[in-house]
Amino acid sequence: MSQALLTPESDLSTEAIATGKRRRGRVGMEKISWSTTIILMLCAVTVLLPLYVTITMAFKTTGQAVDGQAFSWPAPFSIEGFIEAWNLTKFPVGAGISLLVTAGTVIATIILAAFASYAIVRNWDRRLFRWSFFYLLAAMFIPFPVVALPQIQLTGRVGLDNPMGVIILATMFQLSFSVLLFTAFLRSIPIELEESARIDGATTWQTFWRLIFPLLAPMSATVGIFAFLYAWNDFMMPSLIISDPALQTLPVRQNLFQTQFSNNYNVSFASYLMAMAPAIVAYLFTQRWVMEGVTQGAVKG
Repeated sequence: MSQALLTPESDLSTEAIATGKRRRGRVGMEKISWSTTIILMLCAVTVLLPLYVTITMAFKTTGQAVDGQAFSWPAPFSIEGFIEAWNLTKFPVGAGISLLVTAGTVIATIILAAFASYAIVRNWDRRLFRWSFFYLLAAMFIPFPVVALPQIQLTGRVGLDNPMGVIILATMFQLSFSVLLFTAFLRSIPIELEESARIDGATTWQTFWRLIFPLLAPMSATVGIFAFLYAWNDFMMPSLIISDPALQTLPVRQNLFQTQFSNNYNVSFASYLMAMAPAIVAYLFTQRWVMEGVTQGAVKG
């Protein structure tokens, strides 16, 4: 009698419940991928272990740093390594010059790359702009050492053997990759927004600054953090371009005093820790916009 009362709807609901249980069972079995987990753990160890050694060695005394116990915890904590590194490298001066070069590179890269990308994307049907994009892509594969000698001579002749010359060259070397990122992001912005702005009487300049550039904020953060890391950590370009040792950036100053750090491991690690701290802080403040820019730039719509 109960079987006779079963309806097609009840059969469908019973089948749906069974399917749901099987699906949950499969999800439960696929929840943990041990191979992926092990690989990620090994990758994390390769990053966190050197960072741990850097931090612990930086806070050790000179005697503790040379006792052969790299993984031991500093006891007691000491900041003498930071004080000595601060004085040897003239850290405030070096950090100030590095900050000037980095800020100039970041600002110039974002503005110039946004300009170029907007012109290329909105004029893609014209051969000049299309080939300009391919030219910029080709420039990504030219490393700085290949063109170092001509650039050293050129900057010396025109009086740019100083931080300003480094800003200009660093911006040029970051431009290709930044244009690639901005171009991918701009393709996801509907052109109807610009058409509406022009109907309201906005010029191309006004449309870019008041409409397009604010929409590029997530990708600007992505481009900015890449330019920041490149300019802040770069050693080769400042060392070859800047002729005055007093105007050298922080990585170059650390290399110049490397011989004095050779036996003082706590001073070396303290210097490295102070140098990489601004980059870590910059990324922590911009990581949300960086991830948003990467994900939005990868999806058209």
